[in-house]
Amino acid sequence: MNNFDIIVIGGGHAGIEAACAASKMGCSVALVTMDKNAIGRMSCNPAIGGTAKGHVVREIDALGGVMGLIADRSGIQFRMLNRSKGPAVWSPRSQNDRKLYSEEAIRVIDSHKNITVVKESVTGINTEDGKVTGVTTIEGHSISAKAVILCSGTFLNGLMHTGLNQFEGGRYGEQKAIGITESLVGLGFEAGRLKTGTPPRLHKDSIDWDALEVQSGDDDPQPFSFRTPRSEFPYQPQLSCHITHTDVNVHNILETGFHQSPLFTGVIGGVGPRYCPSIEDKIVRFNDKPRHQLFLEPEGLDSELIYVNGFSTSLPAEVQDKALRLVPGLKDMKMVRPGYAVEYDFFPPHQVDLTLETKRVRGLYFAGQVNGTSGYEEAAAQGLVAGINAAAKILGKKEFVLKRSEAYIGVMVDDLVNKSTDEPYRIFTSRAEHRLLLRQDNADRRLSQYGHYYGLIEDEHNEEIRMRSEKISVGIEILSRKKIKPADINPVLHSKEADLIDTPEAISKLCKRPELQLEEILALTNGDEELATIKNDKYAVEQIEIELKYEGYIKRQFDQVEKMEKYEGLRIPATLDYAKVKALSTEGREKLLKVQPRSIGQASRISGVTPSDISVLLVYLKK
Repeated sequence: MNNFDIIVIGGGHAGIEAACAASKMGCSVALVTMDKNAIGRMSCNPAIGGTAKGHVVREIDALGGVMGLIADRSGIQFRMLNRSKGPAVWSPRSQNDRKLYSEEAIRVIDSHKNITVVKESVTGINTEDGKVTGVTTIEGHSISAKAVILCSGTFLNGLMHTGLNQFEGGRYGEQKAIGITESLVGLGFEAGRLKTGTPPRLHKDSIDWDALEVQSGDDDPQPFSFRTPRSEFPYQPQLSCHITHTDVNVHNILETGFHQSPLFTGVIGGVGPRYCPSIEDKIVRFNDKPRHQLFLEPEGLDSELIYVNGFSTSLPAEVQDKALRLVPGLKDMKMVRPGYAVEYDFFPPHQVDLTLETKRVRGLYFAGQVNGTSGYEEAAAQGLVAGINAAAKILGKKEFVLKRSEAYIGVMVDDLVNKSTDEPYRIFTSRAEHRLLLRQDNADRRLSQYGHYYGLIEDEHNEEIRMRSEKISVGIEILSRKKIKPADINPVLHSKEADLIDTPEAISKLCKRPELQLEEILALTNGDEELATIKNDKYAVEQIEIELKYEGYIKRQFDQVEKMEKYEGLRIPATLDYAKVKALSTEGREKLLKVQPRSIGQASRISGVTPSDISVLLVYLKK
């Protein structure tokens, strides 16, 4: 079969989401990958989530994606990060069994009847009259499709570096992808070069574990997916990670290899991730820090490999070995595989629209590291957006674009399109203006209606979410009129050295006190049947408490969103000739022509477009 609705190039995290979403929407999908067994392979850290990234995984799940489900099935440690801070930055993270994650990803792909896995390497994108028509493979085969989604990861002309030694490939032990970049450049696309890195792997039996600090998972772990049955979770035995540190002596050894560093000698031309630097980069950029934290993370239940998180490097193998032996707990370590850097091609993302369809070729979509992002989660989210939009266009459904005020996924895509990037982009909570609205705990309430509309969320699950939301709303209303007597609450307040009350006070008002938890207030209401339904629902109690404690801040953010919406609603015609808008600044005109924003709101977020340019546009559009 050589005719499909959609071709997805690459079986990584972006490709998995794109293929599954399009398949579930009813499209026939060819998932083209060089090796079926490499589908879902975790190239770097065997972990999912983390700060802001965990929010993205929850959003993917709320939309009907599969990353959360796969992570839950293969997770060997679960932690909620930043619990000591406000709920806006609470972020779920899992340590995963690398082998199980890939096996589960393959099982998920195989469970979708509309997906055909094609073991090939694509070398060219075929087009006709500015529209994609399919692909050509290295074997000379032509596969036709109405849409193509490029999810190539780090494989486009991939080149790996350890010291001054170079090896062609997109990942350890795997070939690079050739021809696609050249094909797209021939179609007029602009290409660039980025780099990322990975740390050494150590043999677990060669480590002195007693010398290290233990980092355990949560006692009551929470799954990523709202669809994972809590009674069955966690599925796998849970393991601990361990913490150690570098010191000045380690740094001194590493510096002896700087003259052979492909990063410092100019051998690597690609730009690396600023927020996840190599250990040699850390030493240079943060030379005032005498030590850096390292996490020793198991790669799996049955794996002998330990991943040294925080020690990404492309220095010579002998320098890596010598430096690691000075790290506490690693004196007798055995390095199974040295760290390396990988350079690869990408396409600056100003070349895609908010749907991730390219502006130059209709029906062609870019998702993942090909857009300049870094990380499994960012890639998976883009794959989902591209998969939904490619299928929606074919099926005649409305396009799928999330606003910045709706999701971290919306923030990321908006950033990529409007600001583009010349370095690997990573999502952070600080990138979101409305992060108190975009919490990881309410992703299902925010986004499931979209997943349901596109057929990715079943009716039954959507109804469960609707009922949960209603329960929370009703619960807030009940707590606003139910009061606690001073005799009942004052002993609790006294024990916390807090101000006592003289008259009965609404539970909702008491809940706003930072020293009180809603759970302990509700414990004083035995016998109240109306409150009993709330008390017995841990999820509802958590959601209600957050909504009440941060009510003022949440309202303020909703007000800000409402003010911004008027600019989002001011559409800019796609046919607008910016050359005719004489009062625009030169840079503003150049950036507006490049991005082709859909609205005044989007235009205002383009780097280089000034408030004065926006005023000029508003006046011009009114005329």
